[in-house]
Amino acid sequence: MPLLEPDPRSLRPTGRRAPSSDRVPDALAAGTPEPLRSELIALLGADKVCWKVSDLVRYASDASPYRFVPRAVVVAEDIDDISAILSYAHGKGREVVFRAAGTSLNGQAQGEDILVDVRRHWAGIEVLDDGLRARVLPGTTVVRANAALARHGRVLGPDPASAIACTVGGVVANNASGMTAGTTRNSYRTVSSLTFVLPSGTVVDTADPRADEDLAHAEPRLCAGLLELKEEIEADRELTARIRAKYTIKNTNGYRLDAFLDGATPVEILRGLMVGSEGTFGFISEVVFDTLPLDRLVSTALLFPSLPAAAGAVPLFNEAGAIAVELMDGNTLRASVSVKGVPADWAGLPKDTTALLVEFRAPSAAAQEAYERAAGEVLSGLELVAPVASVTNAFTRDPGTIAGYWKARKAFVTAVGGTRPSGTTLITEDFAVPPSSLSEACAALLELQARHGFDAAVAGHAAHGNLHFLLAFDASLPSDVDRYAAFMDEFCRLTVERFDGSLKAEHATGRNIAPFLELEWGPRATELMWRTKQVIDPDGVLAPRIVLDRDPRAHLRGLKTIPKVELVADPCIECGFCEPTCPSKDLTTTPRQRIVLRREMMRQPDASPVESALLDSYGYDAVDTCAGDSTCALDCPVGIDTGALMKGFRHQRHSAREERAAALAARHFKAVEVSARLAVAAADKIGDRLLERVTGLARKAVRPDLVPEWLPQIPGAASATLPRTARVGAAAVYFPACVNRIFGEPDGFRGPSLPEALVAVSERAGRPVWIPDDVAGTCCATIWHSKGYTEGNAVMANRIVEAAWGWTAGGRLPLVVDASSCTLGIAHEVVPHLSDDNRELHRELTVLDSVVWAAEELLPRLTVLRTARSAVLHPTCSMRHLGDEAQLRAVAAACADEVVVPDDAGCCAFAGDRGMLHPELTASATAREATEVRARPYEAHLSANRMCEVGLERGTGRRYYSVILELERATRPGPEYLRRS
Repeated sequence: MPLLEPDPRSLRPTGRRAPSSDRVPDALAAGTPEPLRSELIALLGADKVCWKVSDLVRYASDASPYRFVPRAVVVAEDIDDISAILSYAHGKGREVVFRAAGTSLNGQAQGEDILVDVRRHWAGIEVLDDGLRARVLPGTTVVRANAALARHGRVLGPDPASAIACTVGGVVANNASGMTAGTTRNSYRTVSSLTFVLPSGTVVDTADPRADEDLAHAEPRLCAGLLELKEEIEADRELTARIRAKYTIKNTNGYRLDAFLDGATPVEILRGLMVGSEGTFGFISEVVFDTLPLDRLVSTALLFPSLPAAAGAVPLFNEAGAIAVELMDGNTLRASVSVKGVPADWAGLPKDTTALLVEFRAPSAAAQEAYERAAGEVLSGLELVAPVASVTNAFTRDPGTIAGYWKARKAFVTAVGGTRPSGTTLITEDFAVPPSSLSEACAALLELQARHGFDAAVAGHAAHGNLHFLLAFDASLPSDVDRYAAFMDEFCRLTVERFDGSLKAEHATGRNIAPFLELEWGPRATELMWRTKQVIDPDGVLAPRIVLDRDPRAHLRGLKTIPKVELVADPCIECGFCEPTCPSKDLTTTPRQRIVLRREMMRQPDASPVESALLDSYGYDAVDTCAGDSTCALDCPVGIDTGALMKGFRHQRHSAREERAAALAARHFKAVEVSARLAVAAADKIGDRLLERVTGLARKAVRPDLVPEWLPQIPGAASATLPRTARVGAAAVYFPACVNRIFGEPDGFRGPSLPEALVAVSERAGRPVWIPDDVAGTCCATIWHSKGYTEGNAVMANRIVEAAWGWTAGGRLPLVVDASSCTLGIAHEVVPHLSDDNRELHRELTVLDSVVWAAEELLPRLTVLRTARSAVLHPTCSMRHLGDEAQLRAVAAACADEVVVPDDAGCCAFAGDRGMLHPELTASATAREATEVRARPYEAHLSANRMCEVGLERGTGRRYYSVILELERATRPGPEYLRRS
């Protein structure tokens, strides 16, 4: 064991804990039991089997109120793996559940035996026919697919609110729809073809002209069974009419029996049945969509009528051509204030407020104007109120305002759920009624919620009669579970018997509606669904109890308790929106999983075998491999910053000696800076191979999280002297970040240093900058902040603010910083660590990133003399926090004829020196972006942070450098400066 390895027990939860009834049993402390573990490793390889108890726990939770602990998790890489797993399950009598994003709201992504991760290796999109079609792998998020299609003016039909996180495989398997899909743009209507693996292992490509012939040869019993069911259904006119009527409104409850009516052959029937089958009929390995036009001209209004008036206006807006009419109640609107971009005064909206979000999308200006005239006519007859100042009750074309409205709507589950009482489980239900019954159904639902003691929160796709509501209760209290059960019984009867509605409009049956399937469909249709399952999966291998379950109390089994955890993470509803942006998602854990693991520790009795095993893994899997970039907080609808939580845990693990050493380094940082620059210069002479060996040995002896690994991509030393500048006449104070005072430019780079370039280009634009003589020894404090060294962080945070206030003459000049992470550090991250006096000084500072300075102050005054043919751009995670990405693009666009931001660009996870402490983290985080970058040549590879550029160079093999250097070259008078090799 390394000398300074921290004690895992330092992260043990504090406080008194009562063991939870749903805690993981001690029998699983060693992880996947034998012989299952050994057999799966022999079948697939050790790298594809996740067997530790921490693996089982982190995969046990999804966005639903249920929690089932798998016995093993396997990470399938290709169809051969899927077939091998299914063959093994058949031979051993085991069960298999597929899981991608884990954003399903009804437990569809949970299993009690073998759980198969089909996200990690299953992402990708191929645009076909100039965007008219798209071939998409199942682990691709909807947002990622639409980003590729947007360049062709096309979009997928389904548009679920979880598009940022949910994957295409899950969308098709649940027939998820969303705000605009209705019954005509959903997966069932827009899937052109599917490739899937049946439970038997047979692979079917429905686009293959020989598919039916091949299937008849491989699966004669299956084909005969499907055709027999088709004949039986078509012979029953009453049943046929009932099936057709059920799909005139949104309905995802049970299997798509209309597939037997729409399909003429077994393959065509299977294509329809697979949509909405929730993983119970097979694994969807590829989807080809017929895409839809992306009408870019948008007019949107947020209107505030009474509930009856809102319901009455819905059909009128539908007739006027609205693509979306969304309903939100007062609780939803108030809770959404936690989401950035939502007007703050919504917090004061009355409880009985109702809002309609109405949107028109048009392909041309003429069509947009026609829509707006039609909308105006509806608006003129609608009685509206303006309960707070931000309410305008008018249509707008402003993208920022529209984005705020949709953020509020899409955050319904997560924002409202995030405000639920601590320790309560969240249930999300959706149902549909004929749109003409919308007002009556709303009123009945609100009354039912109140009568059973639940806070009302309702939103939905009013245009389609589809409503969503939330219930929060304590699953550890039998009385609360009984209350939920009584509500569900009455709600289901109300929806079916009073409104003839759908118990699941777009979230699919799942575990919580399976017991009520027969109530909605009746015994005849339900029995046909059971027979369909028997024909396709006779051994019941795939996802048992998720769609079909004869247990009337099945929806009460596996409800998860939500133990209280650290305050910053406690509001988490485990929705998974944070996961796609997380740099460690394909290496160790995600923000959601870090919280899920923490909650399991709280369920355990103190020092239990399971808790000890979880703690043993948590240090590396959760704390060490968190990049700390906090982009998870940007995508979390309630702003949970799991990065901050992990930094707190790093502090918790520090010894007093480590804290003192870090504070000493902060107090004497000038000497540290000089020493670091000399060390880098010396390293340049020693050679990479020897340094790699020496640092490798030191890491083993001391601790990998303390000793950086030497990387060949580390640049040489910066000049010990900074450019000479004058304070008199300066338009801004320039603070060269310590990383740019220590490290120089990439090897082989010909041209000025970054400080020289920024000084030169500012002078050239007539906006000269001044570098103070005493910048040495100052830093943005991110070094200490990211590692959880609180005393050292406070020392440097206060020092830089005091210095900056003096340099800028009390804030009269802006402070320009040349590394985006340092800009973020000085502008925002230092604030909680300042003294009261220095917090006042900080309020007077204007801190600008050098890219913003260049875009807004320099570009308008510069003449571009030469451009690169093409440039690929990496926006840093700090720029996402700062909102500076547009300025980065603007500067790059001035310097290159073509600028490309990879669709898979994300945090590089180099995070100062974390990429040197854990190189595997950066390798994993940059893998997908690197694939895009290497797919074609670019003349320039640009970013705005030195260490991120090092990380990108390591990940892609391409030389990255600051966009400021490219701007200096593009605007320098005289012949072009040759510096590219």
